[in-house]
Amino acid sequence: MILVRGRAGGTELTGTLYERGERAPSFRGAPDEDAAYVWVCDEFYEVDSGGSTQRVDGREVNLAFESPMPRGFDTRDQALEGAREHVRTQFARIGIDPTDVHLEVEKRDGDAVDT
Repeated sequence: MILVRGRAGGTELTGTLYERGERAPSFRGAPDEDAAYVWVCDEFYEVDSGGSTQRVDGREVNLAFESPMPRGFDTRDQALEGAREHVRTQFARIGIDPTDVHLEVEKRDGDAVDT
């Protein structure tokens, strides 16, 4: 299991990348279990009212969450790039410049992953 974490604007988002042989969550919309790598992470966007309030970059942001959209990948490189892009996109959806997102990739056991 690999964790991909993005930090920006005083908040963070972490998703999970399941590797071949690990049991990825199974639910409606999950990718074929034959996928070598499965990425699962929250998806959210800013709304004018309602949702969950989060302090981001010194301002209060109302967030609406979508059901996670698991994605399957054939290679580790594809999976890591897809995970990074997903995390950057979520921050962009709440007004954070994707280039300002600090990304960390680590194995569940805490070891850094070569990326």
